[in-house]
Amino acid sequence: MKINIYYGGRGLMDDPTLFVINKIKEVLEELRVTVEYFQLYELKNSITTLPQSLKTADGVILATTVEWYGIGGYMQQFLDSCWLYGDKERISEIYMSPIVMSTTYGERGGMLDLVTAWEILGGLPCDGICGYITDTSILEENEEYIRIIEKKAENLYRTINQKMACLPASNQAVKQKVAITKNINFTPQESEQLSQYVADDTYVQRQKADIQELASMFRDMMGSSEKEDTTEFLKEIQEHFKPQPGLAGDFKIVIEEKKTPLFIGISGGDLRCFYGEGSHADVEVQMPREVMSGIVAGKSTFQASFMAGDMKMKGDFKALRILDQALIFGARLTGL
Repeated sequence: MKINIYYGGRGLMDDPTLFVINKIKEVLEELRVTVEYFQLYELKNSITTLPQSLKTADGVILATTVEWYGIGGYMQQFLDSCWLYGDKERISEIYMSPIVMSTTYGERGGMLDLVTAWEILGGLPCDGICGYITDTSILEENEEYIRIIEKKAENLYRTINQKMACLPASNQAVKQKVAITKNINFTPQESEQLSQYVADDTYVQRQKADIQELASMFRDMMGSSEKEDTTEFLKEIQEHFKPQPGLAGDFKIVIEEKKTPLFIGISGGDLRCFYGEGSHADVEVQMPREVMSGIVAGKSTFQASFMAGDMKMKGDFKALRILDQALIFGARLTGL
């Protein structure tokens, strides 16, 4: 016989649920039961893969602590993963005993939530333990409480060993009529692989990067028939350039609607302005076309647009002032 324990608390030393789990684990091991223990707070990055561990279990213990309200995020995430990726046929053969200890109000509601969730998954609920314990020493020093815990562990062993029947629950009927997930036609093996991929951050990030690359490629293909305007803003920049000794800097302006960046190079009285990749850029900015149009029209400045959050930049913020000092657009020109 094999029983898996899933602990959804935070692992605090004074958590009464930990005492109950350890006592039950001792009793089960004395009965020659194989016990596998999963601390969800240590496995938070791979919770989506844990439904795989149910494949070899005859019974499970879902244990959590109510610290302020409800069963907690780790346990809820595990149950969500069971619903999305678990083998429902296998779960329908597994007995579940809930353990919910509370340091505040709500232990009975928490136990009911676990039982309801397991029934909706199709599993077999059996007797559990719930209690309000403000101090773990209350459990440790009370022989009667310890005897209750040990008795519950023995009853769980008998229930699983004898494969006792459970009466039908309305939760399962509701699931069949109302709570129906989208049919994605995955086999349990495919769902298992999917849950592994979901938990693999490297795989997820790589997929996101591939999607962005494909989106960019298709966008370029769709827009290839339209010739890009590589003269926009150049005339205005050249006309409003005000040479000043000591001002120097290279700037790369990425306009989101254009494939080619705008490069502006300033060196005292010299100005280079073209669409293309410069050899080096002291500052790189990214903005929508309408923001650049507003700057050229004199409605804003590069610094003001950055401070307003209308554009992004990389590089030295102080160097950004050079653009506003050397390029005087619109109404700002009247003061010269």
